[in-house]
Amino acid sequence: MRRKNASYPFFVLMAVILLSALSATDANAATEGKELEGKRVAFLITEGFHDGETMFPIGYLQNQGAEIIIIGVEAGLYKAYNSDITAVVEYSVTEVNPADFDALIIPGGRSPANLREHSTVVSFVRDFIEMNKPTASICHGPQVVIATGIVEGRTLTGVSAIQDEITRAGANFTDQEVMVDGNLITSRIPSDLPAFAIEIKRQLLQ
Repeated sequence: MRRKNASYPFFVLMAVILLSALSATDANAATEGKELEGKRVAFLITEGFHDGETMFPIGYLQNQGAEIIIIGVEAGLYKAYNSDITAVVEYSVTEVNPADFDALIIPGGRSPANLREHSTVVSFVRDFIEMNKPTASICHGPQVVIATGIVEGRTLTGVSAIQDEITRAGANFTDQEVMVDGNLITSRIPSDLPAFAIEIKRQLLQ
């Protein structure tokens, strides 16, 4: 699959600031090098994504050597709901295959409520989970995971506003900064991002 040209406005500055903060949590960050080189990570977004929950893990994973591909309902330029930051969706989910990626990240914001309304997106995420690949979501991101209908008995976290949605889907809700249940990685809010990003890396290295 050939990658289309894309740009990440504000990405470099955001990465420098947030990666500096992350180094206090990840004590080995300065010495590990490009451990994720060769890994391909998909970010699933649409209009109304949360800027930090998208740009922080992009910056961290790229800094570790991973290749980032942004996917969504349709290719195009989309804006965050909480700032003027934009991101380029390079491919529609109909143009890619879960087998092309090593992990899937679903940031929060208003984007997940839109994404879960599209059967092609839900099918893509369901296939990804069933292939036992790391599937990470934060804040409202688990709404898309819930929409797959295959979370019964799993344990998830997320922003408190979606706690009832998680339990109605038959999953268990836990209030902690990062929850790992098999290949599902979930977190709650932007302050959980360092733990969230480090756990994604850990899963990619297994």
